[in-house]
Order: sequence, then structure tokens, then C-alpha cells
Amino acid sequence: MPSSAVTAEQSTNSADFPRQFARSRRFSLGVPRHFTVSPDGRRVLFVRTVSGTDPVGRLWQYEDGSERLLADPALLVGAGPGAVPEEERLLRERARERTVGVVSYATDEAARLVAFALSGALWAVRTDGGTPFSVPAAGPVIDPRPSPDGRYIAYVSRRCFHVVDLAGADRRLARAEGPEISYGLAEYVAAESMHRLRGYWWAPDSRRVLVARVDTSPVERRYLSDPADPTKPPQAIRYPAAGTPNAEVTLQLLSLEGDRVEVEWDRKEYEYVVAAGWDAHGPLVTVQSRDQRVMRTLAVDPETGATEVLHERTDPAWVEIIDGTPARTASGALVHHEDEGDTRYLAVGGRRVTPEGMQLCAVLGVEGERVLFTASEDPLETHVWCHEPGRGNRLLSREPGRFTGVARGGTVVLAGVTSRGDEVGVLRDDERAGDPPYQALTSLAEEPSVTPRPVHLTLGERELRGALFLPSWHEEGTGKLPVLLDPYGGPGIQLVGRGRGWFTCVSQWFAEQGFAVLVVDGRGTPNRGPAWEKTIHGDQLTPALEDQVDALQAAAARFGDLDLTRVAIRGWSFSGFLAAAAVLHRPEIFHAAVAGAPPTDQRMYDTHWKERFLGHPEEQPENYVRSSLVGHGHLLSRPLLLVHGLADDNVAAAHTLRFSAELLAAGKPHSVLPLPGATHLPTDDAVNAQLLHFQRDFLLKALEGRADQS
Repeated sequence: MPSSAVTAEQSTNSADFPRQFARSRRFSLGVPRHFTVSPDGRRVLFVRTVSGTDPVGRLWQYEDGSERLLADPALLVGAGPGAVPEEERLLRERARERTVGVVSYATDEAARLVAFALSGALWAVRTDGGTPFSVPAAGPVIDPRPSPDGRYIAYVSRRCFHVVDLAGADRRLARAEGPEISYGLAEYVAAESMHRLRGYWWAPDSRRVLVARVDTSPVERRYLSDPADPTKPPQAIRYPAAGTPNAEVTLQLLSLEGDRVEVEWDRKEYEYVVAAGWDAHGPLVTVQSRDQRVMRTLAVDPETGATEVLHERTDPAWVEIIDGTPARTASGALVHHEDEGDTRYLAVGGRRVTPEGMQLCAVLGVEGERVLFTASEDPLETHVWCHEPGRGNRLLSREPGRFTGVARGGTVVLAGVTSRGDEVGVLRDDERAGDPPYQALTSLAEEPSVTPRPVHLTLGERELRGALFLPSWHEEGTGKLPVLLDPYGGPGIQLVGRGRGWFTCVSQWFAEQGFAVLVVDGRGTPNRGPAWEKTIHGDQLTPALEDQVDALQAAAARFGDLDLTRVAIRGWSFSGFLAAAAVLHRPEIFHAAVAGAPPTDQRMYDTHWKERFLGHPEEQPENYVRSSLVGHGHLLSRPLLLVHGLADDNVAAAHTLRFSAELLAAGKPHSVLPLPGATHLPTDDAVNAQLLHFQRDFLLKALEGRADQS
């Protein structure tokens, strides 16, 4: 029997995995998340479902070593399943939300009052006892947030901005002047490409609010229809494709008494609002130029709206956006990042406080003069650190993995992906994870039915980080294995690390089906330094594809059982694009591909994300030509499966449909799997369970003939 064949006995352990993967929503259900620590550090609020298959989020509080349920949607009168407001649905889509019920919440400064929305209704609960209560509001309610003093709750309804007190006295502070205007919501590119999901920020004194006003009338209109239900009218959405106009974003300072002041800056030169906030020193706003080569941090005068430049960063490629920056310490020291050479530094008060070679990933929070941040010294790990004047930088997470966290009042919550999966711990911040009295928040996630067995590799002259997954039943030297490359390979995501993420389980499952699975983080992926990330400036394809090829050949030189006559590649979104490009441009290396939701024409992707890497399409059209699949369909000579959700409002289904038409016109056989009703990340459990089987069967069949030739 060839070693690539799988017997019934060998596949027993992984037989249920696709269904388990789907019903657990990528093993995310039952995992604690969305943490808030009280000012005294004694209480931790979080969201968690009650099992690894239950999709309904509940609100919990951890205190004195025990957990207490604060809000269960199933127990709230009138809070059952209902229509989710369209704006809320879009926010969930941007946040890649996979649950229902309590999916997010916000608190006052003391973390005593919690507000959340359920099916468009406003709910609140006090953390010192009592049951959740409804707050009369002009629904449907989007993104409710209590004032710092806990007297009011702000929210957005029908694109208008409201403030209500707990007795239900409602004030509409800003009315949408037309169907294209909204107050208090993040525009598309902010939520999708800048990671800014918020559109308003309370002042510390609870008397004013900094609110974003968004006018989408200049933005290109697209229409999403459901071909599976021709009776449904199409949905119109505003989507700013590369080279087209963006939404016009302004900022307003609104008082509870109805006064309004507009924030002033050169909006023509700096049209992107990257970040905003309001601390004890006043409002703080970060704006960015359209070409993303200049980013300015502005201090705002709350009385006049005038702005002052506190800091300016420039870069010949683009200025990277780092989550949590800018921020200010209690003394007013500005917290931001600086890129020099191949290191991204944390800077506080104009001074770099991290060493060369340590890559800043994100700023998690500032309390007093202390800065909590994540950084990578090793591309395979991300850890939580605390910087404090006089004490320097202290490592808070210890175990190998990727960590993030929240800190306040001397307590740190560490959430990490370790070798055991998702884990959350609570500790005093002068201790390190793993040391007593470390306390774990209970995870109710399902245990994967496959156990990842990655062999970590450093490959080629660029020292590419990779992981090789072999079948658990395979014995070295007993036969050749077909190879499956399973990368992401693009900006913003690392897959190779010392932790058991859902993606490592999927790679191992494919290995159990008879593949040698290779995962590689190439140039353009994060946390290996600015120079590494920006190698792809002007060309998102060539370096990414070269790194996959080089890593494959280096791995095959070290592991003789990898059969280079049978090589496939799969991916979704950027990696779907990379997979299709592999069989187009390197058919001598890649013999089959599955491309899910691939952006085949880079000109159709959004302004902020795509112009960051490729520039403006009118000024640098050649970058879009070399980085797109369209125009190259005539090169296809290998089996290719294209998969796309027909309701995808991120990478429109038109990417796949137009490319398929080009392939057909060129006489190039290929397969297309449309997913009716599916967005960029399909949420239907049955569909997700079968997708893994479908891809496996397609790839095995495509490579079957190759086995006869080899």
C-alpha cells in the first residue's frame, strides 16, 4: 500500500474533525474573551459561551477566584433571537464575530455599569448585584457605551447619535442629515483595514463626546444580491475600491447640552482618521495621508476644535498602523512606535524603550506611567511586556505561544494560544504566568479530535519560518507523500508559531488524509521587522510566491519523503489569491490549487488596504497588473478550484466570476464552487464541515494522475 493511502483505522481519530471544526466555530466557542479589569484589579469582566458548541455569548465576572454569570440572553424577557440591525451585522462582519447573544459590551470607568445590545434593544447590568435591566431607547441600538461616571449610555440608532440616562430620558445629540450620513460609526475602511471599529469616544468628565461624522455619498456603490433567492431585492453597499473616492470623515465635539464644535485639520491632505481617544489631557486624533506615507498625531482643543501636531511619522513605503497607538501616560508622555532598520521600537516620551531586534506588535494599554504591550523577539512567539520608568521592561507571559492581555489595578489578564490551545490566566502583574497565584479562567472549548504535530523549520537563505505536518501514521522512508502547501503568506497574519491554533489543527487534519503539509510565513507577514514587511511594496505577488517555492524546495531537501511531483496549494482570501497565482505562474512546481475568496483583480479591493501596498492605481498601474490574476488566465494548465461566498462584501464574488469567465474564454478548464448567502468567512456549520472534505477530495483527485506518472 502506498504510504499516501489512508486506511479506515488510520483515519478514525480525524473522521469527526470537519464537523467538530464547524460546530465549534474554529474552536472559538467556550473560550473567554473581551476582558475588562476593574480599577482596583479585583474584578474581571468577560464574554464566554457555555460550551464548545453553544454560539450564545454570556457576560461573566471573575472575582476572588470564582466566576459569576451577569447576563444570560436566554433569561432576559424580550431578548430572544430577533433581527440584528444592519449596522450591527456589518460591525460583526468586520470584527469576524462568530457568536450571537452578548457579543460585545462596554463599561463605565469603575466597571460597575455594563451596557450591551441584544437584537437592537439596550440592556444594562450592575456588577455589584442585581439582574440585567432594559433601558428605554430609540432603537435599534448599536454600540452602546456608558459614560465614565455611569450616569448615561451613548449609542447609535438609525445613523443618529443618542445619549440616554438610566431612567430612559433620551437625547439625540446628532441627527443624520441624509441617508448617506452617519454619526458615531466607523466607516468601511476604518473597520476593515485600520482595525478601528469605534466611531465615538467619551470625555473623562462625561459631559462631552468626540463623534465621527461619516458621509458616504462620494463612495462607489455596489449591489449584493442573492442568486439563490431571486425574489430578494439587491442590497446596496458603499465600497471604496482602490483609486476611487473615500467616505468623507469629520470629527465633532458634542456636549450633552447640545453644543457642537468641529475638529479642524487639513482633511484634504490627511483624509484618513486612523485612531482617536480622549484622556485626561484632552482629545487625541491620528490622521493619515491618502498615500499613507505620513501619519500625524494631533492634540485637539476641546473648546475650539483647533489641533496641534504632537508627532509626525513618515516612511517612503507606508507608515504602519500599530493597535493601541498613539496613547499618553498620566504625565502626558506620548506612546507610539518608531521604525528604523529592521526593528519596530516602542517609544515613550520621545525615547525608545525596547531594544534592537524586539518587534513591537501592539500597545495594550496605559495606566499611570506604565505601558502594557506585546512584542516578538522570536517570530514564533508573541509575549506581553510591561514598561515602567525605573523598572524597564518586564516579561509577563512565560510559556511559548502567542499572547495578548489587559491590565489594570495591579492585575493582568493574559490570553494566549499555547501548545494546549487557547488559555486565559489572571495574575498580579509583578508575577509571571505560571507562578502562583496564577488563576485560570475556565475555557469550555472543545478539545480537537486531531493533535497537531508540527516540525518547526527554518528554511532557505531568508530563514523562512515554517512548520511541517506529517501523518501520524506515516513512517519515514516507507513511501512518498504528496505535498500540500497551506499558507496565508500575506500582511497581517502569522500562521507559524509555538501554539495550537485552529489553523494548526486543520493542517494536521489534511496531513492525516495523506499529505505532507507545509506552512510558511514569507515576506510581508508581520512581526519580523519593518524591512521584512515592506519588501512587498509595489509587488504583493512575486516575493510571496518565491518564498513558498524556496521553502518547499528547502523542506524537500531535508525530508526525502516529500514528493515534489505531486504538490498542491490551498488558501483563503490573500492565500486563495496566492494559491491561484501558484498554478498560473509556477505550474512546474504546483500541480493543483484550491483558491477560496481570492482577490483576483487588486483594483477591486478597498482603498486603504490595497493602496498601502500598491500605491494609487492611476499613478502606479503596473503594480496592480503584476499583482493581479486577471490578465493571466491563459497561463492556467493545472487543476484549479475557485470557492466564493456570493454575499461577500469584502472580496466581492465578482473577483471569482470575472476570473472564471476569463479562464473559460481562454479555454482553460477549472472548477467553481459558489456558496449562496456566504460572506467572506462562511458561517454555516454544514457548509464549513463539508468544505474541508470537498477541498481534500478535489486535491487528491487532481494529484491522482500525477502519482501514475511518477
